Amino acid sequence: MDRAQKEQVVEELGQIFESSGVVVVAHYEGMTVAQMQDLRAQMREVGGSVRVAKNRLAKIALQGKPAEQMGALLKGMTVFAFSEDPVAAAKVAEAYAKKNDKFVILGGAMGKDVLDQAGVKAVASLPSREELIASVVACIGAPASAIAGAIGAPASNIAGILKTLEEREAA
Repeated sequence: MDRAQKEQVVEELGQIFESSGVVVVAHYEGMTVAQMQDLRAQMREVGGSVRVAKNRLAKIALQGKPAEQMGALLKGMTVFAFSEDPVAAAKVAEAYAKKNDKFVILGGAMGKDVLDQAGVKAVASLPSREELIASVVACIGAPASAIAGAIGAPASNIAGILKTLEEREAA
C-alpha cells in the first residue's frame, strides 16, 4: 500500500468516524471468509457496513475526531461495524457475537461517547429508529381512534335499543 492509498484509507475512516451514529470495534481473529461475508450481509440488511483497516491508520483517522479515545481499543485484529442508525450496527454486532465466539466485541463509539462492551450491549438493547417511529405514530393515533369510537358509540347504542324494542313488539 503506497502513501496515496494510505491517505485515502485515513480519509475514508475519518468520514466513517464522523458520520456514523455508532461504530462498534471487535476482534475477528479466526473467522472464516464465509463468516465475515455473513456478517457483512447482515449489516447491509440494516443499512450498516463492516470495514477492516490497519489499527495504525485508524488511530491517525481518529485524531481530532469526537471519539478519539476509541483508539485505545485498537489492538490486534480489529474490525469496525458502523451505521448511521445509532442502534442498528450495535444490534447486529451483538447478535452476531452471540452466535460466533470468534467475533468478540471490544467496545465502540456513539458520537463523542466511547463505549465499552457493556455500553455496546446497552445500545443494542435500545429500540431501533423504525421501532421508535412506529411507537410515536401509535401514540399519536390512539386518541384519534378513541374519539372516533366515542362518536360512533351513541349511534350504535340507539340502534341496539331500537332493535330490542322491535323484538319486544314482535313477541
